[in-house]
Amino acid sequence: MSSTEQRLFRFGVVGESIRTVDGLTATARSAESLGYSTLTLRDHFVAEPFGDQLAPMVALTAAASATTTLRLGTLVLANDYRHPVLLAKEAATLDHVSGGRFELGVGAGWLRDEYERAGLAFDAAGVRVDRLEESLRILAGLLGGEKTTVAGEHYRVRDLTVFPRPERRPPLLVGAGSRRMLGVAGRYADIAGILPRALPNGTISDEMSERLPDTIARKVGWVRETAAGRDVELSMLVSPTFGADPRAAAARVAVLRGWGASSTDLVLEMPSQFVGPPEHIAEQMIARRERYGFSYYLVGDGPAMEEFAPVVDLLAGR
Repeated sequence: MSSTEQRLFRFGVVGESIRTVDGLTATARSAESLGYSTLTLRDHFVAEPFGDQLAPMVALTAAASATTTLRLGTLVLANDYRHPVLLAKEAATLDHVSGGRFELGVGAGWLRDEYERAGLAFDAAGVRVDRLEESLRILAGLLGGEKTTVAGEHYRVRDLTVFPRPERRPPLLVGAGSRRMLGVAGRYADIAGILPRALPNGTISDEMSERLPDTIARKVGWVRETAAGRDVELSMLVSPTFGADPRAAAARVAVLRGWGASSTDLVLEMPSQFVGPPEHIAEQMIARRERYGFSYYLVGDGPAMEEFAPVVDLLAGR
């Protein structure tokens, strides 16, 4: 794909409220019928802040069996919770079971409370990112069908291959918010999930500045700079707010997020905020694809998935 071409839009669902196998298969089938590209699951074993979650790799196998075209993904696995060789084996198997429909999303891990409650060392961010980068080298090699040797500080792999060998390497998604992580995404990812930055205290920043146009443009620039000409798909998790009047919807978002009604104009310009009727939101997405390059958006399951479906319809094939 040349630099002048734009990716077609696609949309995913984050299955945050799924608690049972019946709920999982129903959500997967509904997402597929509504035209969504992907069902993704988070990777947490404490209830806060997203609620109880099924184990993503096992649950996605059931979702694969319940669907035929829907892609399955992780958004995102914490690298420290699995050795990359074991993860490569699971990913290769899930890709095989799903007929090549798996997308592997990985991040450095950020939720300090989860680490501590599980008895895992919550190392400094630089150490966690070092580990992730080594892990991505191993994953890319093994899932690419290569005999892989990596002699790193954290992982050592020698002359290893993975079975079943994927017909083509499953796409790698890296969730990233800081400059260094965005560089890692640029170097290794097929899909860069642009996020607010993770904080040293083990939370995600809620600062308004993390969501403003100049900040997002810088983050996209860091991905492209390190991608060195590779075509990396840009992704973002969003929570659209529907209503006949975009400005009134933006004011509701500003108040709900604690930014105050005086921030309404800023909300209207935030690349992660989509407000108004479906037709207006579709126009916003087209304009922001032109400005920033985003073409892959994810929304929550449940009512959000149903409410957003008209936007998916409007942008199908565009």
